[in-house]
Amino acid sequence: MAQILLQTVWFIPCYPLIGGVLSMLWFPALTRRTGPRPSGYVNAILTLIAFAHGVIALPAIWNQPAGQQFIPWLNVAGLDLTIPVEISPVTVGATVLITGLNLLAQIYAFGYMEMDWGWARLFALMGLFEAGMCGLVLCNSLFFSYMILEVLTLGTYLLVGLWFNQSLVVTGARDAFLTKRVGDLFLLMGVVAILPLAGTWNFDELAVWAQTAKIDPTVATLLTLALIAGPMGKCAQFPLHLWLDEAMEGPLPATILRNTVVVETGAWILIKLQPVIALSPIGIKTTIIVGAATAVGASLIAIAQIDIKRTLSYIVSSYMGLVFIAVGTGQAETALTLIFAYSLAMGLLVMSIGSVVWNSITQDVRSLGGLWGKRPISAISFIVGSAGLVGLPPFGCFWALEEFTSGLSETHPLLLGIVLFVNSVTAFGLVRVFGLVFGGKPKQMTERSPEVHWPFILPMMILMGFTLHVPHFLAAWQLLPVASLNYTVTGLLVLSSAIGIGAGAFVYLNEKWEKPVRIGSQAVQDFFAYDFYTAKLYRVTVIFAVGIVAQIISWIDRNIVDGFVNLIGFATVFGGQSLKYNVNGQTQFYALTILFGVGLLGLIVSWPLLARLSLIVGG
Repeated sequence: MAQILLQTVWFIPCYPLIGGVLSMLWFPALTRRTGPRPSGYVNAILTLIAFAHGVIALPAIWNQPAGQQFIPWLNVAGLDLTIPVEISPVTVGATVLITGLNLLAQIYAFGYMEMDWGWARLFALMGLFEAGMCGLVLCNSLFFSYMILEVLTLGTYLLVGLWFNQSLVVTGARDAFLTKRVGDLFLLMGVVAILPLAGTWNFDELAVWAQTAKIDPTVATLLTLALIAGPMGKCAQFPLHLWLDEAMEGPLPATILRNTVVVETGAWILIKLQPVIALSPIGIKTTIIVGAATAVGASLIAIAQIDIKRTLSYIVSSYMGLVFIAVGTGQAETALTLIFAYSLAMGLLVMSIGSVVWNSITQDVRSLGGLWGKRPISAISFIVGSAGLVGLPPFGCFWALEEFTSGLSETHPLLLGIVLFVNSVTAFGLVRVFGLVFGGKPKQMTERSPEVHWPFILPMMILMGFTLHVPHFLAAWQLLPVASLNYTVTGLLVLSSAIGIGAGAFVYLNEKWEKPVRIGSQAVQDFFAYDFYTAKLYRVTVIFAVGIVAQIISWIDRNIVDGFVNLIGFATVFGGQSLKYNVNGQTQFYALTILFGVGLLGLIVSWPLLARLSLIVGG
């Protein structure tokens, strides 16, 4: 049974795709008769089947070498577009992670969307997301991976814009789509350019080619920069990071997926392309610089946000920045471990704050507080998610960060300091949110805020259990670096977490400290709160330049292009109106007119020759 499911593992993306198609039956005629709920149940059942397929197939491939299957699609004019499917413990395990998180997000949506009539669209798009991500991790081709990323970009636009009657939702969906398109455009250039150089789009073959490739350094630099640009947009890295913040306006069940596995699609492609990126030292440095700048900047921005969902969005960008650093320093396996531990912890955090937003109405952390006694399960979920996200032993991300920092300690001490700083600031920020939301005394918005019902609680409890058991998973997979612990680096990592947690508790769990907290001048706080004024910087640079170019093109089109066409039309009308008065019906007059025109045309055509003859005669 397991072997059969392993051989048909390529069918896992088809289950949620079928569920998404079936949900279209409730668009919207059938909804009036049955209500919207059946569309969600159909999707959840098919997601459960996909999850069970992956769980049963995973033991059959465990500790086995990776294999490939080929699905013929198009072979014409020497271009072979066969779809290669990689079957390995990593890819099958990734499908289990994606389908499992999506199943929990769908159960969560049963409660979150209880009074909403947009179930069919939401669950259809979540099925599309799940199918696309499962297809991405199984696909072993850069070309088809790019096509799937384009589908996911469209899915992001539609999911963020689900409640399209709200202006902020429309703006967030538009900006998410356009920002990703910038990275995708450069990635497409890299996809097209790499084929004539390597002769293949297969990731494994690209890795082999990169080991012995001899290409011009300038070409290698341009190629790697183009390939990096796509993951930058998907992972919300500076300067393509603002879309994730604005995408928080969409439904929170979709945010569970977006903040966990959707943003990791770019990191997955980056890890796959790491051997190619290593061809250019500038490409490697760019990867590290982008990751370091985003990790530090986003972690600082997160602690200045008052929107509870936006605090998490910047932490997402920060951790994806750490993944960029790991790839840039050649620690691809560590990056995968960090992604796995991060996904579960971040999913739990999003579920926890989502349950607070759902029945507390407000998302402003300054209006919340005192929910520890009223929302114990949500509070415990937030604590477990926070512990699993920072370098706090023995939780999941601690082991990933320990291995990461140990690899940086000897070769990149500056990057080691950056990772420790980001870990400390993230711990401080999470304690800040906990103190403002769950600590203190109840406020007007939280006086009546009871614990949510079972569709919220069940996925939170399940995900909490998996988050707590991440170290056991890593131990079973022989990924715990217990035998090679660098105690100095481990101590620094634990110390950075302790400093962040201690400082956060001292400030935000201390009733004597005046709230809202003022640290530094108002100008400094605004600088971080408004994202380093990146949006204003865009307006005075990119948007201004694009606007000027658009105005120039509009003027040229209106006055030169249209003017030339209008001139031709005017001349034609004027000529026709003039000639109609010369019509007298005499054949000899028409023949004379034709001869005159032919003679004039011959003179114009032969004028250069006549000019040359005159020069010869004159000489």
